[in-house]
Amino acid sequence: MHKMIKIGEKSDTLILVIHEIYGINRHIHTFCELLSSQSFDVICPNLLNQDLAYDYSQEELAYRNFMENVGFVAAAKNIKSILSEVKNDYEKIYIVGFSVGATVAWLCGKENYVDGIVGYYGSRIRNYAELTPQCPTILFFPREERSFNVDELISSLNHKNVEIHKLYGKHGFSDPYSPNYYAESAQKAFSRMQNFLRNLP
Repeated sequence: MHKMIKIGEKSDTLILVIHEIYGINRHIHTFCELLSSQSFDVICPNLLNQDLAYDYSQEELAYRNFMENVGFVAAAKNIKSILSEVKNDYEKIYIVGFSVGATVAWLCGKENYVDGIVGYYGSRIRNYAELTPQCPTILFFPREERSFNVDELISSLNHKNVEIHKLYGKHGFSDPYSPNYYAESAQKAFSRMQNFLRNLP
């Protein structure tokens, strides 16, 4: 098993973070530390078959590696097996995913031990739009995506349990190390996520 992030705060709540195609990069490290500073336990499994994260300039290579060597269904299976191992240690378990990680989180939404899902720019959710998460879910999308129409996807996801926000910027707006970083949208999404997690039953 390749190295993962595991930060224990002796909390009764676990947040499992699912990384993008790039792997566990600086953004994911920073984000996990931010969550642990809010007194959550945090796990971020490494879904790639390597320890080194891809650089943003290697987007096509990283995407191809994810699709050919990882895949959404296998990644979701991996996440579910990790969660089933730890589910008795926590009162609440939340999943936060970025990009492909948000789609993987969406695929885990039927598990009865997942209490909430947060998805940042999960563009491939469009391939699984018929799924309805069993737990409260909040999704953040940018105003524009290169490969699909954001509004069409949002209207196709009119499910119960799903709260959707469209924020200014492009795919990756929440990543301070990405060229698409947009601070205002990143902050809005983070504070909405905090409210969402705090107010879940």
